[in-house]
Amino acid sequence: MNKTLLLIIIDFLFLNLIALTHWEKVEPVRQQQPPVPQVGANAATKDQDLVETMKQSLADETAAREALEQKLSQAGNDLSTREQGLSQLQAERAKLAASLAESQRNAQELDREAQAAKEESSLTKEQLAQLQRDLEEKRAEAERQAKQLAALSEDQAKARKQIEGLTMAVVVGENEKQHLKQQAAELATQVQTERADRIKVQESTAQLAHGVGELAQNSGALTKEIRENRPINPNVLYNDFQKNRVETTFTATRKGLFGQVNKTKQTPTVFVTDGTQIYALLHLNDTAFSDFQGNYDWSKIGVAFDRPPAYHSEGSALEFLQLDPRVVVVPVTQAQAQALGAKIYPLAADPFKFPDAVLIDGEHGYGELSFKLDPTQPGFVRVDNRFFKRIFGDFSPRAGDLVLSHTGELLGIMVNRNYCALLRDFSPSATLKTGDEGKDQHPAQTLDSIAARIMAMPQGMQ
Repeated sequence: MNKTLLLIIIDFLFLNLIALTHWEKVEPVRQQQPPVPQVGANAATKDQDLVETMKQSLADETAAREALEQKLSQAGNDLSTREQGLSQLQAERAKLAASLAESQRNAQELDREAQAAKEESSLTKEQLAQLQRDLEEKRAEAERQAKQLAALSEDQAKARKQIEGLTMAVVVGENEKQHLKQQAAELATQVQTERADRIKVQESTAQLAHGVGELAQNSGALTKEIRENRPINPNVLYNDFQKNRVETTFTATRKGLFGQVNKTKQTPTVFVTDGTQIYALLHLNDTAFSDFQGNYDWSKIGVAFDRPPAYHSEGSALEFLQLDPRVVVVPVTQAQAQALGAKIYPLAADPFKFPDAVLIDGEHGYGELSFKLDPTQPGFVRVDNRFFKRIFGDFSPRAGDLVLSHTGELLGIMVNRNYCALLRDFSPSATLKTGDEGKDQHPAQTLDSIAARIMAMPQGMQ
């Protein structure tokens, strides 16, 4: 039981005891008076004794009342004291209640803080996991950057080697420049000599023209023969080749496992003619079908010629020559050739007029080389790489290089690094049509047969 409640109950019982007690019934103990002896006639009467007795009782009653009042006053003081104590206890109780409420609030706050601490601990674990993931990503990024740095160092080393190569090329270029200057001086002397010879011929022709018609005709034929047999400088041939190349784009389209497959190849080429038809000439490696690993039935094949800024035209077919299927020609109309503005090279009438020829690689340079007939391979000449004179650039003959005579006519095209196919005509062994016309022609069969024919050639010809 609460101590404060016990004190209140005790005080209540004590006050009830005081209030219910009949204090007037309690008579004080009277002292025995000795009997008054009877005196004579002057003795007090019986009534006087009664009065005295009543006075004495009144005095006793008064004394008892005063004592009771004192007790009541003392009890009132005690009650006031106890009420004050009760008030203090109630105040303390209120304080304790307030303290209890504060303690409960503190407990609730501590619970919330504990919950927040748990949540913060969980969040801290997640943050730690995220930090670990970020650390792994940073490490992976650092490794990638290290690999990139290694690759950059390797590229820098390659660039340094290229710079050294370019330095050597500059030195070689200076030497070639001096050689060209010397050739230019020789050509100037040759031009002056030829001009003087021409003047002499013209003078002789003028002197004999009035009476010798046949001699005049022979003189014209001689002039034409001199012009046709006069070699052209390789620099002029290469410059002429560079200006007359036509940008050609080959495309092939088919359906693949994950959608449409497109293959594209861009190659600059030149136009040639056999006197009847004009063709774009190139090697099989320069088309979209250079790789024979798994030929496909392409649903659509395209050949396009472009000339800046806006001219565009299409080729009608790809023809693989009977001489060697690696030599590919695309028929071109006269209107297309005129719109493209390219020179049309004629085939050499006499390929063996000169002992050597000019080999041109459109990407690396050009040079003079000698060639000889191979009786085992008619229609081809073998290039002598040992005596290859590089006029410009450092390279070796490769498949697709053009071979021109010194008079500017087309001798043929290199089918590999050792053999040149001499072009006499453009008879095809197989044809692939372009555009929608060739969708049912099964190009895989044609390409497989070409690959089989090439693999059946002698080892040196492949």
